[in-house]
Amino acid sequence: MQVFIVYAHPEPQSFNGALLHQAQTTLAQRGHEVTVSDLYALKFDPTAGRHDFTTVADPERFRYQAEQKHAAQHQGFVETIRQEHEKLAAADVVIFQFPLWWFGFPAILKGWVDRVLSYGVAYGAPAGGSYKTGPYRGKRAMLSLTTGSAELTFVAGGRHGDLNTLLFPIQHGILHFTGMDVLPPFVAWAPQHATDEERQRYLALYAHRLKLIDRTPPLYAFR
Repeated sequence: MQVFIVYAHPEPQSFNGALLHQAQTTLAQRGHEVTVSDLYALKFDPTAGRHDFTTVADPERFRYQAEQKHAAQHQGFVETIRQEHEKLAAADVVIFQFPLWWFGFPAILKGWVDRVLSYGVAYGAPAGGSYKTGPYRGKRAMLSLTTGSAELTFVAGGRHGDLNTLLFPIQHGILHFTGMDVLPPFVAWAPQHATDEERQRYLALYAHRLKLIDRTPPLYAFR
């Protein structure tokens, strides 16, 4: 199986870095091929604009979605984006490894979504549609994330609200929208406040989840 990990944390020695290393090790031991896009190491530019294209659909007025569609039809994406498209196309499973910042993706990862999940490639004509007709149907996706607060703060009625509700725009509105089968997320709750033993337990739990990644039932069924 081909596994593509999109990693978004600026510190390699962070617990997100430890989770990335655990994923690489566990998946390789299971015989899977792993590709990683380390967005901070790549100095990935999260800002969308005309610099994303080698083609121009309309020189007078810039409409990003229209330019993405035109680029998809005329091989007009710059190399940085084209390489990410190729990694996605080859993947059977896509894992997003990140810290939950301001109740969502870090900016660098949201920018990756804006630029790489392009119209005409990840959704919309000519690639396909969305949801059950999305171009990435048949692929699996999973979020692996860390939080800054304890689990009891991310429940219904908790101070931060239900984590499932917070992740819905990502899991349903981004990943499932492109056709992917979205697996339940893996969450390491406030690892900066955990003991070494607790952090090792999280790593062991993550390894167990990864060993079952090809058999885990998805969250959303197509209707």
